[in-house]
Formats: sequence, C-alpha cells, structure tokens
Amino acid sequence: MDLAVIGVLGIIILLLILFLLGMPVGFAMAVVGFCGFWYIVSFKAAIGMISGDIWATFSKYGLTVIPLFILMGEIAYYSGVNEKLYKTAYKWVGQIRGGIAMSTVLACALFSAICGSNAATAATMTAVALPEMKKYKYEPMLSTGSIACGSTLGVVIPPSVVLIVIGLYTGQSIGKLFYGGVVAGVLLAVLFMLSVYFLCRIFPAWGPVGPKTTFKEKIYALPGSFEIVILFVLVMLGLYFGFFTPTQAGAAGSFLALVISLIQRSLSWKGFVNSIVDTLRISCMVMVLVTGATIFGRFLAVTRIPFDIANWVASLPIPNFCIMAIIFIIFIIGGAVMDALALLLITIPIFYPVALELGYDPIWFSVTITVITTLGAVTPPVGATTYVVAGMARDVPLGRVFKGVTYFLPAYIVCVLILMIFPKLVTFLPSLVK
Repeated sequence: MDLAVIGVLGIIILLLILFLLGMPVGFAMAVVGFCGFWYIVSFKAAIGMISGDIWATFSKYGLTVIPLFILMGEIAYYSGVNEKLYKTAYKWVGQIRGGIAMSTVLACALFSAICGSNAATAATMTAVALPEMKKYKYEPMLSTGSIACGSTLGVVIPPSVVLIVIGLYTGQSIGKLFYGGVVAGVLLAVLFMLSVYFLCRIFPAWGPVGPKTTFKEKIYALPGSFEIVILFVLVMLGLYFGFFTPTQAGAAGSFLALVISLIQRSLSWKGFVNSIVDTLRISCMVMVLVTGATIFGRFLAVTRIPFDIANWVASLPIPNFCIMAIIFIIFIIGGAVMDALALLLITIPIFYPVALELGYDPIWFSVTITVITTLGAVTPPVGATTYVVAGMARDVPLGRVFKGVTYFLPAYIVCVLILMIFPKLVTFLPSLVK
C-alpha cells in the first residue's frame, strides 16, 4: 500500500473514529502514530521510536516552561486579581454605552496577560461581570458573547501555553512568539470592543449607559491593575533584554505572583493548594497532548505526507496568499470540531513546512493560526469556552449564548485579514528581541 494512502487512512481513523468514540486526543494520536509506524517500519522500530522520542521530548529543559507559566496564572486566579481588574476597567469605560461589556473584554485581556487559560478566564469573568451586566439590564446575548469571546484572548496574549507548545514543537524562540502575540492579542481585543460599540449603536437597548465616574475615581482605581502590570513587565522585559530564559521568566513570574498575593493576604491556603492541583492537572493534559503529537508526527514523517503536501502546494499555479487562505479555512473548520492545542499539534507537521516553503515568516504563521484556532473555542460543536459561560449563566439558554458569539466572529476575520495585509504587526517586536 502506498505510504501516502496509509497516512491518509491514519488521519481518517484518528479524526473520525477514535475522536468520535471519545478517546482523549493525546492517547488517540499516540495509538494511531504507533500502529502506523509499526505497519510501515516494524514493531521493534516502533517501540524504539516511542522510548527514544518520549525521552528526547521530556528530557528537554525548555519543557519546564509550561507548568511554571500555568502556576503563575493559577496563583493570580486564586488570589482574586480578576475582580480588581474588572473594577479598574469598569471605572474607566463603564459609563459609555455598552461600556460594561467593553470593560469585560478589557479585563479579559488584562487577566489573559498572566493567566493564559480560556476556561479560567471564562469562569472568572462570568462570575464577576455577568451579575453587573444583569444589574444594568444588558442584553444576555451581548453580555455572554463578550465574555466568551473575550476569554479566548488568553490563547493569543502571552504567556500563552499554546504559543509555548508551538515554540517547543517547531524549535522557535518562545520569547519572540510571545512578542508576536502581544500586538495580535491587543488588536483582537480592540476589535471586540469596537464590535460592542457598533452593536450598541445599532441596538441601543442592548448596552445601557452605566453610572458616570469622575477622573479622580478612575485614578484611584488604577492600583487594582498594578499586579498585572508588574508581572507582565517582569516577564516581557526580562525576555526582551535576555535577563531570563523563558523557563526562568515563568519561575520569576510565579514567585512574584506568590509574593504579591502573600503581601496582600489575598491567597488562602486552600487557594494555594488548588492552584498547585490545577497546575498539575493542566500540565499533565498538555504533556499527554505533546507526547501523542510527537508519536503521530513521526508516523506522518515516514509517510512523507507533510513533504508531499508542501511540494504540491508550492507548485500550484495560484498566488501564495490564496494557498494561505485555504490553509486558514482548514484551521477554522478544524478548530470548530476539536481543541485548539490538539488541532495545532496535529496539523503543524503538515502545514508548517508549507508555510516555510511559501516563504512566510514562521513567527507570523504561528501567531496567526493561533488567532484563527481561537474561533474553535467559541463555535459549535466544541466551543469549550462558550459551554463554560453557558454553564455558569444558567438563565441564558446555550443557543442564545452561541448566537451572541456570532456577533463577534467578524472581529476574528478582520483581525486575520489585517495580520495578512500587515505582517509586520506581528514580526516587528520579535525582530527587536535579542
């Protein structure tokens, strides 16, 4: 049987059978990768591949960056930084029509800067912001949609676990990927806020004007965001000037987050234990995905599918941007049916060589596909972030939450188009990093 046919059958089995049977993505990739490698090469080689590749992957010092950045976000989450962020954002933009929804998006962006988790941001902002929007009679579709979409900023704004894994998987600088994600994340947040603004211009009753605040009250609210500013500046400037490796930046950020929470006495012993437990749980999930993706990637490599696709795509008589648009559409569809990180780990071995063959910057490509796959976190049938919001907003039907999300989907598309037209927005800051 032709190697390419074997590879395609493996992908079909992975996507259509094991996923539908409910097997975890990491285990499904490992099973298909091992069996496929065994069939093409030999059982002995497959066993050697598993032991060798897993050891090579998990003996890398750089992989320690994942639990450290997750721990930093979890400590901040359990120390109640989220509520302070929301109050600060609310004081500044709450008096504008739709301002509470805008402040929610802004708070999501700020919290994402240290958390990096969609689910944690969604749960936090639903608990903090949704009662306020109900109080001021905001349209439920606007309130839940702004929370769900704002929560996806955690995947793009550093420190993003997704960007960390992409960097480790492709051999890119994690620091440069972080800086590439800064502008993309800020741009997406601004587009979300503009979406709220225009929706409230079209439907004024959706976002009533909140109470006015004086300039003095705005200034007094700023200390509520100091923790985020300190942590973000420490991590980003440390990486920029070369004071920290990514792992050291994660360790320093976690330590500083813990010190701040202890000084403010905002982290209980139970909260500390929960942050450790959640860090272990999330880190193990990511490690399983990385393991499965490593094994599956070796299977794809021996089938030569990634190289054949790269050569075929590069020879197509159509402009490069059309090819890239097709790839992006595939990511949009894939993101709607599976977890963003899992999708990226499966598809990067196929499309990353294609992007390089077409002459696209690897950092630009990595950040842009991260933005695109965030769509999957809010669109059915997966839409994990939307389910979190709907589960906590019990009086808003799931259908209305998904409908509210659709009003923000154009912001994702516009963001991607801007990044395609002006790639320097992503690559400028990384080019300055040492």
